[in-house]
Amino acid sequence: MFDHSYIPKDHPRYESLKTREKMTTGMSDHVVAPAGLIAHGRGEAFDYLIGEKSGAFADEAVHAAACAFLIAEHPVISVNGNIAALCPEDLVRLSGETGALLEVNLFYRSAVREKAIMKVLKNAGAKHVLGIGKNASAVLPEVGSARRRVDPEGILKADMVFVPLEDGDRTEGLVNMGKRVITVDLNPLSRTACKATVTIVDNILRAMPALIAKIKELKNRDKAWLTSEFASFSNTAVMRKCIGHISKRLTETGRHLYEE
Repeated sequence: MFDHSYIPKDHPRYESLKTREKMTTGMSDHVVAPAGLIAHGRGEAFDYLIGEKSGAFADEAVHAAACAFLIAEHPVISVNGNIAALCPEDLVRLSGETGALLEVNLFYRSAVREKAIMKVLKNAGAKHVLGIGKNASAVLPEVGSARRRVDPEGILKADMVFVPLEDGDRTEGLVNMGKRVITVDLNPLSRTACKATVTIVDNILRAMPALIAKIKELKNRDKAWLTSEFASFSNTAVMRKCIGHISKRLTETGRHLYEE
């Protein structure tokens, strides 16, 4: 368990420092790869740019993502080290609300990391975890990295894959295979954000509870309505809104902070 007792609760970066502690502890426990810390820091920088709160563009994407989960025939939640370290309980809740399978999928894949992440998920309440060891026996032909190894009962046959904190090559590959891809990515300029079917530009610690709440809200809607709502969503339009928000905020914040 990570220790954040040394962080003063009145510290202006209290929540951020707690999150960093989760990540460094996750690395010590072989859940997070060392490069995952760099990826987390990059995301934190973009959270500054959007104002460290969920924007309307994120709300639109969360709505579309919830619809995508609820109309999917075989949804799968792809789990890497960073997401496992940050919010394993939310991953298990999301799986429970939607029936989506949990599958470990790693760029820096090793038996030690697979087992460490599976342990974290099971400690959070997961009953079954795909993609471990020999079970990752299928190959995604569109992907060149170790992420191409997938479970034939999971990502390979999924019609919708949730890939939070993802790298772009597999997002693009999954889309090219005809799968709907939902992601959470704080960088609206990344290949993941640009190529995904639905991109939630938000901090994962805000996005996951919002997505679960939205799924609960929409769960009793009929499939025709959900399908229509999803079809009306434009990821390109939402990404433009997000970049516009960042641009405006930088201009206004810069003028305020550095006015003479």
